[in-house]
Amino acid sequence: MLREAIYHRPKNNWSYAYDRETVHVRLRTKRDDVAQVTLIYGDKYNWHVVGSQSSEMKVFAKDNLFDYWQAAVKPTFRRLKYGFKLQSGKETLWMNEQGIHEKEPENIYIYYEYPFLNPADVFEPPAWVKDAIFYQIFPERFAKGDPAIDPENVETWGGKPTPSNFFGGDLQGVIDHLDHLEKLGINAIYFNPLFEAPTNHKYDTIDYLKVDPHFGTNEKLKELVKECHSRGIKVLLDAVFNHSGGRFPPFLDVKEKGANSRYADWFHVREFPLEVRDGVPTYDAFAFEPHMPKLNTENGEVKEHLLEVARYWIEEIGVDGWRLDVANEVDHQFWRQFRDVVKKANPDAYILGEIWHDSQPWLGGDQFDAVMNYPLTEAMLDYAVRGTRDGRQFADLVGYLNAAYPQQATEASFNLLGSHDTPRLLTLSKGDKRRMKLATAIQFTLSGTPCIYYGDEVGLTGEQDPGCRKCMEWDETKQDQELFRFFAELVKLRKDHRALRDGSFEVLQSEEGSKSLAYAREADGEKFIIALNASKRKATVAIPVEKDTDFQVVLGEGEAKVKGRKLQVSLPPISYVILKVGR
Repeated sequence: MLREAIYHRPKNNWSYAYDRETVHVRLRTKRDDVAQVTLIYGDKYNWHVVGSQSSEMKVFAKDNLFDYWQAAVKPTFRRLKYGFKLQSGKETLWMNEQGIHEKEPENIYIYYEYPFLNPADVFEPPAWVKDAIFYQIFPERFAKGDPAIDPENVETWGGKPTPSNFFGGDLQGVIDHLDHLEKLGINAIYFNPLFEAPTNHKYDTIDYLKVDPHFGTNEKLKELVKECHSRGIKVLLDAVFNHSGGRFPPFLDVKEKGANSRYADWFHVREFPLEVRDGVPTYDAFAFEPHMPKLNTENGEVKEHLLEVARYWIEEIGVDGWRLDVANEVDHQFWRQFRDVVKKANPDAYILGEIWHDSQPWLGGDQFDAVMNYPLTEAMLDYAVRGTRDGRQFADLVGYLNAAYPQQATEASFNLLGSHDTPRLLTLSKGDKRRMKLATAIQFTLSGTPCIYYGDEVGLTGEQDPGCRKCMEWDETKQDQELFRFFAELVKLRKDHRALRDGSFEVLQSEEGSKSLAYAREADGEKFIIALNASKRKATVAIPVEKDTDFQVVLGEGEAKVKGRKLQVSLPPISYVILKVGR
């Protein structure tokens, strides 16, 4: 056994409370190097009286270098003292806080410890998120419902989008088209910013407590939320707390009065006056954008204002959570206070951070419930759309991501294939709907809540911003109805079967250099096998099964038959098939 590869440390994603009774303990070893790992555990105060217990650990994830083992324990007295026994062939090793040993340690005090399972420390994302199918709406481009509130320079609906033009999308338009979302099966909406701002994207806020007049009013949003809730649809708002807009009144005051402004400390000013020199503002800003000055969230008045915003929209308007823009650039202390305020207003609210990289520091249960899962986005696109990752590489990255965070964070993660910040999925697929469907089938059969970017379900195309922000197509003769049915079927399948939402995940076949792949999801006695082929050629996937296993194709293409103890799945080029094992 390669000792250098064996790793564990308490807390974070290595030992954590999964719920108020269960502790998950994990260990890492070199891939395919260790045959068996046993968790040895007990209560530190009565170990010498009743002795220890043991539990066989299972490999729950693999990547290209490591196996990740896990055991779930329900400690009687909520305390856990533990160590590991590793076996491979004739070699046996023990591991505790003081390292790796060739003989079983007698001193239990050098074992690892999960001191106490305090309910306040349990990381509990809202249960509804695991069952959610999100739909992202860019409000200015989704639907026009009230022409009376159009911007003065509004253009004809369906024209070419630019970074600065307007088409008149509003909240009434969303209300008018909720039937479309209900038919699709959507039960959660994520809105890009709705607050007053001068741009079409609204990420440069003027007033955090006011719906932009071109979208409607606070009361209109309240009406929309009430209508959504009556249909079983949750509503998530976008919060831009990293920076304000250039027309935010406190910022204008600092521009006018400089260091003498009472708001001078609301921003990160390096030098007065506020100006731009050689393309760089004299104050911190989002991406050097002068009209997006960074807020000083360590300032007491700034915190008070933004935390009131967080409370107001949940308590007064009834929204169900926040998506947090540029979340990684805001201090952790602010986010901890933010969570306290939001969860007090609604313990079931969803707090989602926009972070594009490893996010463990934000996922300890004291800040966010989940993050936007961009690493998985890139992996799905690389495998299914771009063709730059083979089946083994894709499976390895999924395994790595499953091991990176506590299980409940993975179950609540926000899985997307496109957004207002990226080219549209059909455009990335170069118009090949097979690749689009393959990627979406993967998205809907992995842990985490999937999100559909508005219009993808009817075949909308578009390059990077502003192309990806074009107007929604409401002429049914111009909508891809076959594509809509595909999305609706996937949505229904996921909603009908818990195994596809938070069931166990097991890779059944992944070979280096091969574009085919198969994995299983299982829960509550139900098991699904998902077989994939990202190659331009036909492929066959052979999966070990029990003899005479029953199965049925529930979605996708391909043929399957059992030969002896093998389930052989034949897949056309660039295709997928979802099989339900058993009748």
